[in-house]
Amino acid sequence: MLELKNLTKKYGEHTVLDNINFVFDKGVYGLLGANGAGKSTLMNLITDNIKRTGGEVLYNGTDILSLGAKFRKKVGYTPQLQGMYEDFTARAFLHYIGSLKGMKHKEIKAQTEEFLDVVGLKKAAHKRLGSFSGGMRQRVLIAAAMLDRPEILILDEPTAGLDPEERIRLRNYIADMGRERTVILATHVVSDIESIAHSVIMLCKGKPAAVGTPSQLISGIREKVYEICGTYDEINTLKKDYGKGQIYQTEKGYVLRIVTDEKPCGFQNTSGNITLEDVYLYYAEGRS
Repeated sequence: MLELKNLTKKYGEHTVLDNINFVFDKGVYGLLGANGAGKSTLMNLITDNIKRTGGEVLYNGTDILSLGAKFRKKVGYTPQLQGMYEDFTARAFLHYIGSLKGMKHKEIKAQTEEFLDVVGLKKAAHKRLGSFSGGMRQRVLIAAAMLDRPEILILDEPTAGLDPEERIRLRNYIADMGRERTVILATHVVSDIESIAHSVIMLCKGKPAAVGTPSQLISGIREKVYEICGTYDEINTLKKDYGKGQIYQTEKGYVLRIVTDEKPCGFQNTSGNITLEDVYLYYAEGRS
């Protein structure tokens, strides 16, 4: 079990994370927020890559600072940006990472083949990483993070730059991994977590704006979703007036959907097809 207690990070007078409290058990946890909300900072604090300003990160009741390498051995981490050796094959890269983790050669060899198969790269294992697509590279990094079977898997924007097919495939892998371990997935791509997260933390300006299952978060804003139909020019003008919102096209014309506490003039409440994206839009404006 991983527990955050009053976890805080400041840079000078600027507070990036403010008293975060949460308990992670087995399952997939979505960390959702706009760029700059504090997602990557939180990941780096959990992995002890940066120093915290205050609070604690506890693993089974013990602060990770006192556990040191024993805790790091329990964690697999895929950061948002990570360099790769272009001339390495996928198999050689995983062997290299396994060596860095201190694994025995026999274990490295067996787990490399196992996880190449898990991420669907067994047939491409002999190819150089420089020839891989963005999605294939991401899957190699996921496999690398899984080496040595960590109990906690931390993924920072794992689907960045992937095409829709690769995103869906990778999302399915992540869902499977959450059955046996703690998976923390930080993203601003709402669809990445809507169907697989057991719990979602909505971060806004360094604070949890909302926490719950996707269905709980959707229920919480169901009466705050409004729509209005019109021509493209009418809808586009309204969007400029109301700021954040979604425009989409239907058989009846263009529709503007906004999520707000007070009903705007001319809009009608809608309870259909509400998604986690509506929740994101609501809390992205700083509501809590």
